[in-house]
Amino acid sequence: MPEYPEVCTVRLGLERHLVGRRIIDIELRRPDLRFPFPPGFAQLLRGRAVQRIDQRGKYLLLRLDEGEYTWLSHLGMSGRWTLLGADSEDSDEGPHDWVVVHLDNGERAVYSDHRRFGFMDFFPTDEQEQHELLAHLGPDPTPDHLTPMDLAERLRGRRTPMKAALLDQKTVAGLGNIYVCEILHRAGVSPRRSAANVAGKSGVTRRVERITAATHDVITEAIDAGGSSISDFVGVGGALGYFTRSHQVYGREGEPCLTEGCDATIRRIVQSGRSTFYCPGCQR
Repeated sequence: MPEYPEVCTVRLGLERHLVGRRIIDIELRRPDLRFPFPPGFAQLLRGRAVQRIDQRGKYLLLRLDEGEYTWLSHLGMSGRWTLLGADSEDSDEGPHDWVVVHLDNGERAVYSDHRRFGFMDFFPTDEQEQHELLAHLGPDPTPDHLTPMDLAERLRGRRTPMKAALLDQKTVAGLGNIYVCEILHRAGVSPRRSAANVAGKSGVTRRVERITAATHDVITEAIDAGGSSISDFVGVGGALGYFTRSHQVYGREGEPCLTEGCDATIRRIVQSGRSTFYCPGCQR
């Protein structure tokens, strides 16, 4: 599933083409994706202008009509937005092209999703804090939003392993399997260590400080690289994400640790049904 950096990459691509444009028409080629489209969804979007595009965790939030309304888009596991220019000869008739947005400059934005785990919604922006999908999200994993104190408070007293704690969107919004593995490796923290142990009983521990700093660094670097192209992720222009080349542990089972001075081998274990990659030498 695309994580925060991949969704950010899509957001930045959409911004260049959609912000300031008006939606002339929208085609819905089926009644649902993962969930049914909201009643009258196409009619709600027609004629509205895109003011800006925000992001909350793994959610794209397209602000419409001076920000009064919000169009929410979640990519699920395989969702993809593609931009087609006014003179483009590329087809929007692919077998999994479910939503086609026609803009006032002749361009088209096409949402494709062969697994159909993505979904969309529409709501007044001033109701965002009460929205069932957004109300309980933790802070986004960026320096502007996530502080060591935020993280410590959300981990404290929890017996769950750190890997599971960071995958919980109520702890930090937007993190998934790839980046949690990379963050914990950079921070030198075992994915098996309990969240309560990491957070301590009060204040901010050194482990929390290291995890917070590693989160900021990994997410920033991944955004700069266009995300990680695992499976079929590409940006809106079809470009691959190159942070995959910077993975220190994810997908590297049996390979040597890349940390200077460490002679351990990367291991893979299964936690809550998900593969966890880590270095037993570096991560304690």
